[in-house]
Formats: sequence, structure tokens, C-alpha cells
Amino acid sequence: MIGSMLRGAALAAGLAVAAAVAPAAAQQTFTLRLNHVLAPTEPFHEGFQTWARRVQERSNGRLTMRVFHSAQLGVEEDIIEQMRQGANIAQNTDAARLGTYVRGMAVLNGPYFAESIEDVAKLADSPTLRRWEDELAQNHGLQVVCFDWVQGARHFYTNRPVRRPEDLAGQRIRTPPAPIWQESIRALGAAPVAMAFGEMYPALQQRAIDGVELVWNNIPGGRFNEVLRYATESGHILLINFQVVGARFFNSLPPDLRTILIEECRRAGQETSRRVAEREQEVRRQMIQRGMTVVDNVDTAAFRRAGKRAYEVLGLAAERAAVLREVGRQ
Repeated sequence: MIGSMLRGAALAAGLAVAAAVAPAAAQQTFTLRLNHVLAPTEPFHEGFQTWARRVQERSNGRLTMRVFHSAQLGVEEDIIEQMRQGANIAQNTDAARLGTYVRGMAVLNGPYFAESIEDVAKLADSPTLRRWEDELAQNHGLQVVCFDWVQGARHFYTNRPVRRPEDLAGQRIRTPPAPIWQESIRALGAAPVAMAFGEMYPALQQRAIDGVELVWNNIPGGRFNEVLRYATESGHILLINFQVVGARFFNSLPPDLRTILIEECRRAGQETSRRVAEREQEVRRQMIQRGMTVVDNVDTAAFRRAGKRAYEVLGLAAERAAVLREVGRQ
């Protein structure tokens, strides 16, 4: 009798503990810090804030995102390594950097790979790309949240007119430090110089580099119109941005928070990409008013032909063809 009473009391106590723990687990809160290199005036920063606000609201405060502009948390390569070790950080990055872990992914950052927001949307249907994302998470500890953030077409900005690849001969053009960036700019005729985003302005002042390749919306935020005179609208890379977190942190989230994080990433990214495209022409007009000259008669066909060499040099021609074939573009 006494034994039964003790067992009953123990069971009741156990149920009481479980009942107390379950709501506590359900209400566990998480914080994710999002780092990016762009200025707070850029459309992407506003888009990231929108993403963060919607995640906070939809999760009822269980997942909080804090956005840090201008690489406040550190340079991109260092942040990515921290993410791989489990830090609760997200990074706005690109396929070129991810390609240093899963080499095939770099093709998304190659010359003339995608040419419109619609082209980027189709990539979500590529089995090859999904396989690369799985490999990135399982073997390298990096989880892609989404890649719906299109920053626009990259052009050359220099202090002398550039109309064809030959005009870039001897020109030191800043690139991010990844093989596909380096070989793309080399294939297009220039001498690539790896450099962090925040180092470009002083490097141009000191003539350590001769130019940059960026999107129009980067120019006012970085004040590059103060140190560069010419814009060559080559459109050589449509910059697809990836939002990435550490796989360890992502897997620590309850399933519903993972879903919220992904869905709101995609929604904010698609909205921001459209705003970026709309704003681009206004920024272009403003930069012309402030003294920049847009070069006419650019031989984009010659740039397209030259750009193919980057894929060949890196041994990525087959990977490029596979993805384009899967999305109906080859």
C-alpha cells in the first residue's frame, strides 16, 4: 500500500516536472546576429531590418534578429569561420565565397551566369544546386537560409574609359578574395586585386588600385564617385546574395522557427531585389549629376566572349552547363 502510494507520488511529481518543462522549452528564445558589409543607406540594410522585424513578430519574440551594417561584427571570412564553429551569427555573402567550400556553387558568381531576377528565381528548382547546399551544410557547417537577394548587375568603375576587355589591360581592379572573382575579372581583361570592401576607398585615394567592379547602389554609400570618374556598364555579374547561418545554430532551432526564418528571408529578399532594381536608375542619374561619366558604345558581346574563359580556367564549365540546363536556359 505504502509502496503504491510512493510510486503514485513519484509519478505525479514526474508529470508535474514534465508539464513545467514543456512550456519552458516551447518558449525558449534565440538571438541571431546578421552581419553585412554594406552601408546603412543601402536598400539591403533596410531589407534586412524588414526580415528581422517580421521574424520577431511572427515568432512572438522567440527568435530575435539584430542587424549589423558596415561589417561591424568583423570581416566576412572571419565571420563565416565563427558560424562554422556554432556562433549565432548570419552573414550576407555570395556564391564565390561559398564556392571555396563547395566548388560548384561558385558558378553562380561567374560572368553572365544569371541576367535577371527571374533567372535567379528559377535556380531554386535546380537539383544540382540543392545537392550543393546539402553538401555545404553537412560537410562544412554552413546552412543556406535563402538566396533571393539580388543586388544588381556589376559594372566597372575606373578613371579612364573602358569599352572592351583590351581597355582593362594593366588596370588593377579590386575584387573580393575568392577564385571565381579573381578569374572572372582576369578573364574580362583586368588585373584582379583581392581586398575587403571597407578598404576600397582609401586604396583608390592612394592609387593602390585603379578601379572597382560594383553595382550602382554601392557607389553613393561608399562615396566612390569622389575618386572614380567613369562607369562602364558591362553588367558582367548579376550579384546573387546568399543569407547563411551556421548549420549547428540552425539545427538548434525548433522546426517552426526554421520555417519562419526561411520564409521571411525569401519574402524580404524578393521585395528588396525589386526595390533595388527600381532604385538603380535613380542612383545612376544622381551619380551622373555629381560628375560621373557613363561610357558609351561598350562592346558587351566582347565581354561575354571573354568571360567564358573564367569557367574554363577553374574547371567549372560542366557545372555551369548542368545548372543552366536544369533551369531551361541551355
